Amino acid sequence: MNDQRTASVPATGATPKVSDGSAGGNRSIGSFAAKYGMLGALVALIVVATIIYPGFLNPANIGNILTQNAAVGLIAIGMTFVIISGGFDLSVGATYALGATLFAGLTLQTGSVFIAGIGALAAGLIAGAINGFIVARLGVNPFVATLGTSSVFSGVAYIYSNSSPFIVNGNPAFQDLALTRIAGVFLPIWVLIVAFILAALLLAKTTYGRNVYAVGGNYEAAWLSGLRVRGLNGSVYLMTGVLAALAGMMDASRLGVGQADVGAAMALDAIAIVVVGGTSLRGGEGAIWRSAVGLLILATLTNVFYSLNVSQHWQLIAKGVIVVTAVAVDAVIRSRKRG
Repeated sequence: MNDQRTASVPATGATPKVSDGSAGGNRSIGSFAAKYGMLGALVALIVVATIIYPGFLNPANIGNILTQNAAVGLIAIGMTFVIISGGFDLSVGATYALGATLFAGLTLQTGSVFIAGIGALAAGLIAGAINGFIVARLGVNPFVATLGTSSVFSGVAYIYSNSSPFIVNGNPAFQDLALTRIAGVFLPIWVLIVAFILAALLLAKTTYGRNVYAVGGNYEAAWLSGLRVRGLNGSVYLMTGVLAALAGMMDASRLGVGQADVGAAMALDAIAIVVVGGTSLRGGEGAIWRSAVGLLILATLTNVFYSLNVSQHWQLIAKGVIVVTAVAVDAVIRSRKRG
């Protein structure tokens, strides 16, 4: 699906600039490279991964990659909306941990996976509503706001669990969310695919999606044009909170345990996925398909690193370098566009 932009519209009747075509051709090539460069990088990475690790394209390995990254992929979908709207959410890791803890804890306490799931998703909705209220209604900087709420949500998870993991044994239904297969494919993979498709349609093909781009591109102009900018800003945090809680539920189901001390790296990983895919941190520009590409790039790299027994410390360094490089490239591209 095509990227949506909040570029200014030229006045009707404006005289077009005359060009010999060479500069326009260079710009076209540069624009194409900027738009689809990471897709080409993904293809090249897959080829290299197949050479280095012959079992990379094995269906079982692909299934493992997608299952293990389904949770962070869901969070990255919400983060894409937040970043395009001009915001930021550092609380997703804590919301993820809260969702996992409540899902496991309520399952043990009530014996009902359904009630536990509703409780976990409700917690994610409340967390998102709190973030949206603080950012959109109170006007607090999203970085500061979500940094603060991250501590709050994490503290709630620790208090609820009494700083101990909830280990769910003897309840097969608890692991159905992770272990159920449809057409031979694990349910988390289907959830991830459907979520990406629905999010892509919502962002690229609806009025709501266009309004999210408008708010992120120019908040004041969006407000002056009559858009409900506060409601739009708040809604993306609601979505992200629910997706983060669902991600926690899926991983708790897969591992058979819910605990409060997980998810510390989730915010960084989700932001890395969005940025590596090519969505700008400045807001107003990006696409869901880009985040899908970013997810596959980082998931492929992680899988290859593990197959080569690369230390996790070096993996962290590599991930940091990739994120900084992606942001730097975005800054250069934007600078050239302005020029």
